[in-house]
Amino acid sequence: MKKQSRFIKSVVATAKSTDVELPWARGTRRAAAIARREAQAPILKRA
Repeated sequence: MKKQSRFIKSVVATAKSTDVELPWARGTRRAAAIARREAQAPILKRA
């Protein structure tokens, strides 16, 4: 098996097996991220 073919097969296998949850995905993590963002005090600029 050539190096490139083996590398591509390993990358595809890793991508299929890895399950990444992003913070903006729907569900409780998204709701928590939105609540955290809204809880921050607004930064006021001075003139």
